[in-house]
Amino acid sequence: MTEPDSLATTRAAYDAVAADYARDVPERYHSSPLAHAMIPVFAELVRAGGGGPVADVGCGPGHVTAHLSSLGVPAYGVDVSPEMIALARSAHPGLRFDVGTMTPLTADDATLAGVVANYSIIHTPPERPPETFAEFHRVLRPGGHLLLGFQADDDPTRLGAPFDHSVTAAHRYSPDRIAELLLDTGLPEVARLIIAPGEDTKRGFPQAYLLARRPVGEQPA
Repeated sequence: MTEPDSLATTRAAYDAVAADYARDVPERYHSSPLAHAMIPVFAELVRAGGGGPVADVGCGPGHVTAHLSSLGVPAYGVDVSPEMIALARSAHPGLRFDVGTMTPLTADDATLAGVVANYSIIHTPPERPPETFAEFHRVLRPGGHLLLGFQADDDPTRLGAPFDHSVTAAHRYSPDRIAELLLDTGLPEVARLIIAPGEDTKRGFPQAYLLARRPVGEQPA
């Protein structure tokens, strides 16, 4: 299968900034309560559902993967950037990190208790979220949870809009439209957290965290 140009561009861009990213981003994540507020909720839901493996997709230097692990969730990280994965393995040697993509994921059908995509769908071109969400649905077992984090577009009449991301091409997305796409894929929304634009001192964007679940009674294909 031919790799999309956008994926190669994203890989090269993150490889180039991996060291700086690994120095700055985990610190911002841990220092802002709102930036990681949904992770303990997600972890508790995974544990209440019987536990099981969780994929942190677009894991970067592994800070979210490590946070999940500290909360009793057997998480592993996946990222398109080999440099990011090398840094994640160095920082968290007891955890698993794989070079890979969101589409496809290497997990078998209906085998994951959860998927986290924390600010990684922003590099998915606007025509591709349905394909990405279908892949998340495929790997989640019935009752499994998905947590998405992304810069939000507050115009519900459009799916999303490009913005000046500091690393590579990116889009912010409408939470309502993303929730509709998730529902169409068989992942109905459970909850959401919207952070007010004023909390983003750099761009003034709202931030969104959407929690969805594959229905418990749904039979794997």
